[in-house]
Amino acid sequence: MLLARTIRNFSTSLIRRSHYEEGPGKNLPFSVENKWRLLAMMSVFFGSGFAAPFVLVWHQLLKK
Repeated sequence: MLLARTIRNFSTSLIRRSHYEEGPGKNLPFSVENKWRLLAMMSVFFGSGFAAPFVLVWHQLLKK
């Protein structure tokens, strides 16, 4: 019981001590202010994950 109370008090105090801006997009690790930069970064991020298997197969086929 004491451990649970200590953990709850610690987590509550962490929340109270945090001084972050509030609002849409303020808690994200990237900026959403410039929609064209966001589009480019998302295209690179998702495009690289989609293209990786095709690039790996192409590389293996060229090795023969």
